[in-house]
Amino acid sequence: MSRATHWRLAACALAATVGLGAAFAALAPDATATTAAASDQGTGTSSPATAPAPATPPAAATGAGPGAAYSRRGADTCLGCHDDPAVLGLFETAHATPGDPRSPFGHGQLQCEACHGPGDAHARGRGAARPKLIEFGRDAATPVAEQDAQCLTCHAAATNHWASAAHSRSEVGCADCHSSHAARDPVSLRTGQVEVCGTCHLAQKAADHMPYRHPLPEGSMACTSCHQPHGSATPAELLKAGVTETCTTCHADLRGPFLWEHQPVQEDCTNCHAPHGSANPSILKTRGSFLCQQCHQAAGHPSLANTSDNLPGRGAASVYTVVGNCLNCHSQVHGSNHPSGARLMR
Repeated sequence: MSRATHWRLAACALAATVGLGAAFAALAPDATATTAAASDQGTGTSSPATAPAPATPPAAATGAGPGAAYSRRGADTCLGCHDDPAVLGLFETAHATPGDPRSPFGHGQLQCEACHGPGDAHARGRGAARPKLIEFGRDAATPVAEQDAQCLTCHAAATNHWASAAHSRSEVGCADCHSSHAARDPVSLRTGQVEVCGTCHLAQKAADHMPYRHPLPEGSMACTSCHQPHGSATPAELLKAGVTETCTTCHADLRGPFLWEHQPVQEDCTNCHAPHGSANPSILKTRGSFLCQQCHQAAGHPSLANTSDNLPGRGAASVYTVVGNCLNCHSQVHGSNHPSGARLMR
């Protein structure tokens, strides 16, 4: 039996007699100090803790301002009403690990109120006069900036570019994508992540149904295989310094350097490829010969039947481009190391 399973079984046994929140507190290291800290919640004081605690959460503007009191029974008070499965999934996550002092349910921590703010007045109140706590999610009354401030109390180190991130600038909050109460946050799963990102990025989700695409729906990749959703100093918030560096993380055989370079390859893979999906083989932006002739003159191998004035009309198109495409001959289009590979034909 793993150590984590042992803790959870012990918590379930204690919960039957002392309550779920108290059970987690009792199982934390230095149970005496933990119980004292929990008792002090109702008086607004705190007992010395032997384990480091996260930074003090910012006070909520909706009923959790300066001087607001925490409930005496912690999570047991909350679970008296909020006992549905959508909430109880929290106890299968890292947020409810009693042996981790960084967890909201760890030694000396505030359990539910570590994120939702002081809840004594909320628990005692009735009707419309009941003060609201910090709420999370797309439809929450709490402003997105205030929601994110709660998350960044602990997760700031892992999101150091968040202030300048596209999601932050667009007021997309942490809880718009993450489900902290779910036993498995969908964003942590490759297939679930594609669905979550696709709720906003509709064009990219539609591209997943193109005949030529990356294997995102199969779960072999995820959006975060290329992008950093919490912010990055790179274009399109890529994981690497640029598009080519990101692509060659997987396509290492195309990285080079080559004796004979194809300049667009070194500049940006998206000069030719549509990374989210395409109707053309090799996820090219358009059919081979037409794509190449956006840069290369078509006089030698015209892909359209032209007149003697080189205008579309009667005439003979090149069989090399009409029947096949440029890659029939110029097969080493990403670069060549052959001594005679100047035309990328070998």
